[in-house]
Amino acid sequence: MSAPLAIVTGGGKRVGAVLVERLLKSGWAVLAHVHRPADEVPAGAMKVAADLADPGCAEMILGACPEPPRLLVNNAARFAPDVLGGFNAGELAAHMAVNVAAPALLTSAFARAGAKGDRLIVNILDAKLSAPNPDFLSYTLSKAALSALTELSARALAGEGIRVNGIAPALMLQSPGQSAANYAKAHAYNPLGRGIDPEHVWQALRFLLDSPVVTGEVLTLDGGQRFMGLPRDVQNLDL
Repeated sequence: MSAPLAIVTGGGKRVGAVLVERLLKSGWAVLAHVHRPADEVPAGAMKVAADLADPGCAEMILGACPEPPRLLVNNAARFAPDVLGGFNAGELAAHMAVNVAAPALLTSAFARAGAKGDRLIVNILDAKLSAPNPDFLSYTLSKAALSALTELSARALAGEGIRVNGIAPALMLQSPGQSAANYAKAHAYNPLGRGIDPEHVWQALRFLLDSPVVTGEVLTLDGGQRFMGLPRDVQNLDL
């Protein structure tokens, strides 16, 4: 029997690359999506390049699959700073295209691919949805829409044997524009005092893979940070 196939968007770097590596070690075949053809992916993974802002991205990615996929991880995301005071409709549209429209298109194409057996879609969300603050406004709005898509698609696809869930981690890796000193303080800034790492996202994904009756749920990985009701994004606090 051939290895089941997984698609991981943004699979060439950061959290996406960790998930690709762990899936490969767990016996999955993996198609890792990247933005540019020159981008690298973990050894052993297949690669497909596509611009997620392109409405044709889903057909391009699914078209590169050697067989119908059993797992889709919508991990890639646009993450750019903006606030209400300087709101720009173009920035919101750019976030929505990559963070919502692309996952919706991929979800639809994944469902049409018609793999047999249990099928799972996992959307990578953000823990700040549990305790919102106004920083990174367009990004946060897009992740809120992706959270809604998670529930709506779970309801729509359950009859086809497709489960849809979300994983919502807090700060894991140093963000663009964030100083190393701020990251060192912010990483474990939560009631448990434990930093969230990409490995924790893999553990959550593995739980969902092993839980065939779980659908429409979001696993929040934040060490209880949502209890703190932070007024700003953690990287914008004077810690």
